[in-house]
Amino acid sequence: MANFIVAITGGIASGKSAVCERFAALGVAVADADVAARQLVEPGMPALAEIVARFGPAVCGDDGRLDRRALRAHVFNDAVARHDLEAILHPRIRVQLQRECRQATTPYAMVAIPLLTEVGGRAAYPWLQRIVVVDLPEAMQLARLQARDAISAPLAQQMLAAQATRSQRLALADDVIDNSGSLAALDAQVSALHQRYVQLASAFL
Repeated sequence: MANFIVAITGGIASGKSAVCERFAALGVAVADADVAARQLVEPGMPALAEIVARFGPAVCGDDGRLDRRALRAHVFNDAVARHDLEAILHPRIRVQLQRECRQATTPYAMVAIPLLTEVGGRAAYPWLQRIVVVDLPEAMQLARLQARDAISAPLAQQMLAAQATRSQRLALADDVIDNSGSLAALDAQVSALHQRYVQLASAFL
């Protein structure tokens, strides 16, 4: 049972997945908010029923599964709809992530929460001991997002603008991973933090 829990967050295309993969390769249990969100809207789950009740049957495909594209169309430019969706999903996501972390048998557990800043940071997740922000300059983030998703510069800029700012994320950080350099540099930062967290976690046993 892990009592020391570290969150990983960062903007879109910042490299959170690459960082999580490296911690996992070191034997760290990693829970993922995106995975939890997908599991919670599987057919038959209460959250899916609530989403359909709020947004209508058009958000589901013929197979009864959530049509994420249709749902995004509902909430993208509608703040009230987005708030309603978050009210359905976020409390359940928090409960599931905490359960996964507590059940981990590793010295510490990590939890990937892409929108940690947007959902309230530590106020929403008071059981976190540390927050790591994966960071890089915005120009590099935009370039990576365009290349990854094969999208235009204006759309990439719009996607970034929909998230918290870089400074808002960094204000939450206990630790920062600079992902603007080489993979070797990324490996070195992850290794150093892993050693530090193992040491810090020993006080929480």
